[in-house]
Amino acid sequence: MKIHLEPGYILHHYPYRDTSLLLEVFTRHHGRVGLVARGARSGRSRLRGLLQVFSPLLLSWHARGELGTLSGAETNGPVPVLPGKRIMSAYYLNELLLRMMTRNDPHPDLFTSYASAIDRLASGEAGEITLRMFEKSLLQELGYGLLLDQDAETGHSVNPDDLYEYQLEKGPVAVTRSSAGGLCFNGRSLLALHRGELDDPASLRDARLLMRHAIALYTGKRPLRTREVLRQWTVSQ
Repeated sequence: MKIHLEPGYILHHYPYRDTSLLLEVFTRHHGRVGLVARGARSGRSRLRGLLQVFSPLLLSWHARGELGTLSGAETNGPVPVLPGKRIMSAYYLNELLLRMMTRNDPHPDLFTSYASAIDRLASGEAGEITLRMFEKSLLQELGYGLLLDQDAETGHSVNPDDLYEYQLEKGPVAVTRSSAGGLCFNGRSLLALHRGELDDPASLRDARLLMRHAIALYTGKRPLRTREVLRQWTVSQ
């Protein structure tokens, strides 16, 4: 099967044999795909400076088994400038996709969310809010969406003034202050995440904690390398 000029981003690349690259790419209509870029590390290859992470591309390849063969690539927009901490935030998005997505599983809406997140990081918009909203979209698209606006046991709407214990893979359950345990959040924070309105520092802090535990449920015990780098970066500032 031949794919021609498919919108995509390179998530990661590895040296392959003498002059080639092994690419992990995220595409709009084919999901995550593994490609071999033959001769891409050669000094004479026109692909040498083109195949960069975070750069919007149009990719063409021949699909054959687990790995396809790249047959062409061209730019699909300006290369984003991601200074300082923002480039590590963008690498974090890539690591999430590599760890949580299987190959050849299309998610066009998630592709749009990823492209928008990269653009927002490059434009200087609130970086942490961008990460939290992408994490939420990722979980939703992969079938692990978080219940945030209803009590998981009663079905009642979450009350912003009540306290809830968030039970992963189930949802929020109303508790009293005296019986609170585990992951507990004010209803106001859960509703803020549900609506995507994380301007309040307390809601953003709660969203970070909830997402960290929810993501860990599906990435396993091996820690995310970029998250640790981001944590150290924040401590050092």
